[in-house]
Amino acid sequence: MKEFLPEWTPIEGVLLSLPHEATDWNYILDEAIAQYKRIVETMVDEGIHVVLLCPDRNEAEKIFDNNTSRRITFIEIPYNDTWTRDYGPITILKHEELRLLDFGFNGWGLKFAADKDNLVNRHLNEKAFFSKGIYRNETAFILEGGSIDTDGRGTILTTTRCLCSPNRNGGLTKIQADAELRQRLGAQHILFLDYGELAGDDTDSHIDTLARMAPDNIIFFTGCRNVDDPHFEELLKMRAQLSMFRNAEGEPYNLVELPLPDPIYDEEGLRLPATYANYLVTEKVLFMPTYNQPQNDSLAMLTVKIAFPEHKVVGIDCTTLIKQHGSLHCATMQLPLGTLRYAPDF
Repeated sequence: MKEFLPEWTPIEGVLLSLPHEATDWNYILDEAIAQYKRIVETMVDEGIHVVLLCPDRNEAEKIFDNNTSRRITFIEIPYNDTWTRDYGPITILKHEELRLLDFGFNGWGLKFAADKDNLVNRHLNEKAFFSKGIYRNETAFILEGGSIDTDGRGTILTTTRCLCSPNRNGGLTKIQADAELRQRLGAQHILFLDYGELAGDDTDSHIDTLARMAPDNIIFFTGCRNVDDPHFEELLKMRAQLSMFRNAEGEPYNLVELPLPDPIYDEEGLRLPATYANYLVTEKVLFMPTYNQPQNDSLAMLTVKIAFPEHKVVGIDCTTLIKQHGSLHCATMQLPLGTLRYAPDF
């Protein structure tokens, strides 16, 4: 019996990677490092143990003050870029024992170099960072953490565009992708979204940009109320399909709409995939990406309280992070309680 753990399960830490000059952040490196410093400091202030990959520990430690630095585990390791959601380990329970699954990562369907990213989990295991015996090499199968979401009750929500794309696993059919998720993650009920796409998204419609499962049979989804916005029709179709979905017991979901951020463009005038669905939820705190849009930011932070009324909701300015076509969830991977060989002692 396998169970894909929900994001709000108790954690031991959150995995991030610091921008460096060999990443795609090199053209705005100081700004990018300041962005990650902001993320790390906010999480540490909320009691989160941060595991920070870096090319040079001594240099990385200088970025933070002593109080923050002592709550960070710095690990020197090679990596191509900073999107740990898609190359970090995916945690399941198998017969009540934790397993860290190291799936293959090929740069979102061979779009970007990922040779170093694809070895990160193996290196962490070789460094004896993970608890003994829980690492499993699944790299023969391509699967990104941002492409799947779960309610922790056997249901997985994903998208057809990503899971069945030709440059991942040779282009699976829905039936084949369904079988893989059942076998590898223990899913009992799988929902494939056929609609939903954000301009500027390099991931082929990762689910964490569009819709998120939450407790009490709730699905948060990215909506669009502006009929003149190019996203309007596609997101309307997505909403219609979500309304047809049923949970494992045959009941409809309670759909809750998240606002679509006002358009944000890069220096070439191309729209960036800003979304509030890209939040990170931990056991007690939900970290919400914000985009310097007070009305939309506040609405998104209030909306998620519907499913997480006891959680503290903390906004983190991600206006730099979005410049590389990702946001807060993309940049983080939770490490559930029991996955680390040496638990932090703060």
